[in-house]
Order: sequence, then structure tokens, then C-alpha cells
Amino acid sequence: MNNEITLNSEKIFEGKILKLRVDTVELPNKKYKKREIIEHNGAVAILAVTDNNEIILVKQFRKAAEDFLLELPAGKIESNEKSIDCAKRELKEETGFEAKNIEKICQFYTSPGFCTEKIYLYKATDLIETGAEPDEDEFIELLFVNLDDAREMIKSGKIIDSKTIIGILSYFQI
Repeated sequence: MNNEITLNSEKIFEGKILKLRVDTVELPNKKYKKREIIEHNGAVAILAVTDNNEIILVKQFRKAAEDFLLELPAGKIESNEKSIDCAKRELKEETGFEAKNIEKICQFYTSPGFCTEKIYLYKATDLIETGAEPDEDEFIELLFVNLDDAREMIKSGKIIDSKTIIGILSYFQI
């Protein structure tokens, strides 16, 4: 199998959460193409399971989707931050819970055709409520949903966020 060889990389934009570059690549057939690549530090998502076998979902407005989405607590990894530390931070900030047990389930690329973002999925259990500390631009509503009900919410289209779908379904498979 052949890969693409990067001949040139041009930075187009640098923002708060992402960078955009355009790479010129040589294909295995010796032709050339431009590839638009979004660079992203990566993120975490947390499947927080309560002692009552419920998961914590956050409901928030997402401008790109122009809708309120139900999601696992999640957030962007800061520069030089370990994914596990980000998971603990985001769980506390968004839900007000800390976990006695937190373990990585898997990792996955969100859109590898054009984006470097990789999400690290964690499962958090033995939760202790300590008080939420949301960012000033986060307006979040918490929902506690039975795991079987969450699976039905995926089937019915009430949950359409990919990281949340992967997190819930992984609970039943791993």
C-alpha cells in the first residue's frame, strides 16, 4: 500500500481551537493533489456511569449543528496536557463530579479525511459530586439517563453526536 508524500505545507489560518493548512501531496500514481487539513489538539469524552447505572449527558447548543445536542461530557485537550488529566478536568467542569475510577476505553479519529482530531474515550465510575465549574461560554443542562434508555435514544435519533454514540455503544460491547 502506498502513501501520499507531502511536498509542501502552507498554513492558512490559526485560531483558538484549530489550525488550517493546505498540503500539496504526491500520490502513488505520481499525480499531485491539494489536501486541506484541520489541525486539532485532540479531545476527550467521558462515559460517566453512576451507581444507579445511569450515564451523565450534557445538553447544550452547538452552533455548527444549529441545534441542542445530547452529548457525553467532553472537551479539548490543552497544549502539553495528558488525555487522562483532561478527562478528569472536563468531568468536573461540565458535570460537577469527580471519579474514583477512570479508565480509557478507546481512541478514534473524528474525521480523518480532513482533520487530525483524535478523541480519547474514558469510562468514569464511583462518582462523587463536588460542584460544576463550567467555562464562561458553556451553558449546560445535565441529564441522567439509564444506559438501556440511552441506547434507545440512539435508535430513535435523539442522540446523534458521534462521540456519544461510540461511548454508549462501547459500554455494551467492551
